[in-house]
Amino acid sequence: MFDNINKPKGLKRVYLATLNSLRAFNWLVKNEAAFRQELLLLVLVIPITFLLDITIKEQLILIISTLFILFTEVLNTAIESVVDRVGLEIHPLSGLAKDLGSAAVFISLVIAVCTWVAILL
Repeated sequence: MFDNINKPKGLKRVYLATLNSLRAFNWLVKNEAAFRQELLLLVLVIPITFLLDITIKEQLILIISTLFILFTEVLNTAIESVVDRVGLEIHPLSGLAKDLGSAAVFISLVIAVCTWVAILL
């Protein structure tokens, strides 16, 4: 049971939060195909940025725009998990929540593509 009164503080809180994040990352890699695909994209584009004739600032912008895709995928998966936790029956609001999460991922992909095009052209 969660103890809301005696929550960890200081470095212990940071350590436990890091463990939780690593557990979530591990779960995503094992269970979410979209996350694995986007992670592969990130692993591929990082070395490519070192081969381009661009500034360090532009390189960082390209990498961050790709990381943003992963960020939105994590939020989308969180939304889907909460909706599924509440109930697996089909409901318009459940579908809307999942569609909105998917739209967020789509927008992040558009942002990344626009960023890459703007810097490379």
